[in-house]
Amino acid sequence: MASASPMLDRCTFGSLTRIADLDTRAFRVAPRSRSRWARGDYVVGRVTDTSGYRTIELPSGRDMEVAEGDAVVGALGTRQATLEMTGSWREIEDNGVMHALTRAGLFGRVESRSTLVQRPLELRYDGHVQRDGTAVTMQGVVEPVDEQPFATPTVLFAGTSMSAGKTTAARIVTRRLKRMGLSVVGAKVSGAGRYRDVLSIQDAGADWGLDFVDVGLPSTVVPKEDYRAAIRQLLSRMAQPAADVAVVEIGASPLEPYNGALAIKELQNALAMTVLCASDPYAVLGLETAFEMLAPDLVTGIATNTAAGTALLEQLTDLPAFNIRDNDTHERLDALLRDRLQIVEEMPAD
Repeated sequence: MASASPMLDRCTFGSLTRIADLDTRAFRVAPRSRSRWARGDYVVGRVTDTSGYRTIELPSGRDMEVAEGDAVVGALGTRQATLEMTGSWREIEDNGVMHALTRAGLFGRVESRSTLVQRPLELRYDGHVQRDGTAVTMQGVVEPVDEQPFATPTVLFAGTSMSAGKTTAARIVTRRLKRMGLSVVGAKVSGAGRYRDVLSIQDAGADWGLDFVDVGLPSTVVPKEDYRAAIRQLLSRMAQPAADVAVVEIGASPLEPYNGALAIKELQNALAMTVLCASDPYAVLGLETAFEMLAPDLVTGIATNTAAGTALLEQLTDLPAFNIRDNDTHERLDALLRDRLQIVEEMPAD
């Protein structure tokens, strides 16, 4: 039997709920048998352990600290982060213990965790969010759009791993493009759900911001056929604004199980420039060897933090490499952007 609907002001809503109206319309919470669980289901968990991470990213993108006993609304999903943790909703056991795999409220049970990161927020499954006896799901609250070709000239940011500097580089490029007077749509098309990356691109000046959460995915660790349908919906939404250029990030590396390789394939016809953010020079060589589809126009990221790293990159790969966080490189960056995007620089009037 369903429990009474929780008071809306007594729930903490993870940012994966930002596409829904759970904070404004009443719902009921009731347990469902495991055979009826699915990726993207909205569920409520009660916080049981805050000895590690204790914050949840709200639909606004701000972080809020929670306490034991708090009810948190998130969604079932999977994360496969090479440098932090892996886990899945499928691994939640009968005792209902689960974790916030990301602060956005991506709920699953941790399978492995780096010793360099804190313990994730622990919760106990309270029940599924339901209305009229039906589970409320991420895909269920998204209205599909008519598919259309995506042809906006795109600057793509890929990485040799997570935390290689992609979002930082995307922000810098967005600022340079806005200085050129261009309108920009920013997007993150693969990864594990967080709102902060999209917001940071908009904070840098992007006129529009979208990600895979907008088409109902808590993360992109999903079967290829499911991801293909989702990214085509996402690209159709990205095609609606009359943007001059798109700044697009894929999470982690294209070799990891977030479907980044498929994202690149779907974007292929719109690609004008590819920026590879590297964690170290040898990773670039490895990615080039393993993933022939990726042909970067520029290598940057933490591997270019020093002259030694940049020199080694150029020695190993013959690719242009420089640290775009260094203001002294921005003239070179602007020239590369203008060339790849075929932007004609206006000459001052006599």
